[in-house]
Amino acid sequence: MARMEVLNRRSDLRALARTPGSGSLLEIDAWIPSEVKAISPLVDRLMRLIEGSHCITGEEHAVELALWEALSNAVVHGNRLDAHKLVHVRCRCKVGEGISLIVSDQGQGFDTHAIPDLGAFDNFEAEHGRGIQLMKSTMDQVSFQQGGTEVVMCKRLARTPRVGPQSDSCGF
Repeated sequence: MARMEVLNRRSDLRALARTPGSGSLLEIDAWIPSEVKAISPLVDRLMRLIEGSHCITGEEHAVELALWEALSNAVVHGNRLDAHKLVHVRCRCKVGEGISLIVSDQGQGFDTHAIPDLGAFDNFEAEHGRGIQLMKSTMDQVSFQQGGTEVVMCKRLARTPRVGPQSDSCGF
């Protein structure tokens, strides 16, 4: 396992690349304090690793936007900018299949059923929910776990068919 530190040394990132029998796999664990300034260096480093893995070729911008939104929500809304609380990112890339991302915070969570439907006319001017809507529009699957303190997101390659109903896990 290789340990790498993000530019501001306020983050911890570990990446493990391996080649199991069914294809190459990249697994990443990263932690940042709940500071807005910690988001960009982590996203930059993660995206370089993800791009280098070639697991989502052509879908990098969608994943980057969703990752940015998930981290921003965790830092600002979840941990309420408390730098003593951490945000944890787990990433799993499998070549030829796609990527799964899990972003967890140490906040109180939220009622996942209270997310406004921004497509409804009555909610057009809602103050919250746009980041979640962006995640849902750019990723193939988005779900909330652990009382709203964890978001699970998946992006599959366009040629990878979806089999059966969606579950709360990405399946790779």
